[in-house]
Amino acid sequence: MSQDIILASGSSIRAQLLRNAGVTFDIQKPRVDESTILESLKQEEATPRDIADTLAEIKARKVSEKFPNALAIGCDQVLAYDGGILQKPTSIENARDQLLELRGKRHFLMSAAVICEHGQPIWRHVSVVRLYMRDFSDEYLTEYLERNWGEIQHCVGCYQLESEGLRLFSRVEGDYFAVLGLPMLELLNFLALRGLIPS
Repeated sequence: MSQDIILASGSSIRAQLLRNAGVTFDIQKPRVDESTILESLKQEEATPRDIADTLAEIKARKVSEKFPNALAIGCDQVLAYDGGILQKPTSIENARDQLLELRGKRHFLMSAAVICEHGQPIWRHVSVVRLYMRDFSDEYLTEYLERNWGEIQHCVGCYQLESEGLRLFSRVEGDYFAVLGLPMLELLNFLALRGLIPS
């Protein structure tokens, strides 16, 4: 018996990744107050990995409670740097400051996915990717932000590896799909085991 799959995310790139892999699904963007939850988790001194995992679970649960017979996929990404986490930029000036701070250094991207059924998590995975930024010039940074601000203003880290953001890096260690927003290989393996995609 087939089962509906719902992506609990408004991310166009996550949807495109699933479509490209031949997965049939619907989209339901969850109504979640991420900033309040994030602040609460930070006060509890949750690790960046646990923050990504918790936010992904909350999103999946929210949609799963509305559609209990479907599999709801919740996702979240957290950028960990120097013992803390960076959030999506609030302005182009804020983005510049973040990228100047990351320039020439290493940071970590935690990409979490949780699947809920009947309002309960049944599968979860967190991919950890190490990213090394090159020592780009101030001039290049200014031009990069001017060209790409429309696309990167909603991105944690102020970059997209699938576009010009790749030029900011000297090395990336880990799953490319996780950087884009979903640990696709692990997710597809689970869907295959459940018989929801041919294997």
